[in-house]
Amino acid sequence: MELTDHQLMEAVGRGDEGAFRELVERHQRAVYGTILRMLGDPFESEDVAQRVFLRVWQAAPRYRPEAKFQTWLLTIVRHLVFNEGRRLSRQRAVETKSFQPAAQDEEPQQMEADLFDPSQRDPGSLLVQREFREKLDRAIDALPENQRMALLLKAHEDLPYEEIAVVLGISLGATKSLLFRARETLRLSLGDAFPETF
Repeated sequence: MELTDHQLMEAVGRGDEGAFRELVERHQRAVYGTILRMLGDPFESEDVAQRVFLRVWQAAPRYRPEAKFQTWLLTIVRHLVFNEGRRLSRQRAVETKSFQPAAQDEEPQQMEADLFDPSQRDPGSLLVQREFREKLDRAIDALPENQRMALLLKAHEDLPYEEIAVVLGISLGATKSLLFRARETLRLSLGDAFPETF
């Protein structure tokens, strides 16, 4: 019988490395995915994800299951990702803008590979999809961090409003208001292309 997250955390609190690996495997996609969508840098995101799980390990002896484990975990993500986002903003403010990080070249290379893949029947639609995705990403990146986090947790992790409120440390009403403002901003930016999944 599979152990719950809370049971695994109890075992981690006793120093059980196998239980810790199980928790990481269960939640690494949501943790890394959320961080990557917030920061946009795969290397920084991997580093922050590792710090999130280090905090889980360190907090395990004191952990009390007062909320869903995923909600508690994403609260750690929020703290670290907001701090890292601010640090990166300050760092970018003093750096020159004369070069693009190599990591940004990966997606265009994949797109070029897709365009020349004979199994892809319509390269034009791939370009349209890519252009839309870039426009959507820019619009989401322009949102204030609280709105962006709320939107990503709703759209990608399908968290209920109540859990998003706990993760963000705000009231349910404030959470609904954040999401409403985020969606309205995206509607203005994207017009008819606004995805109803948001």
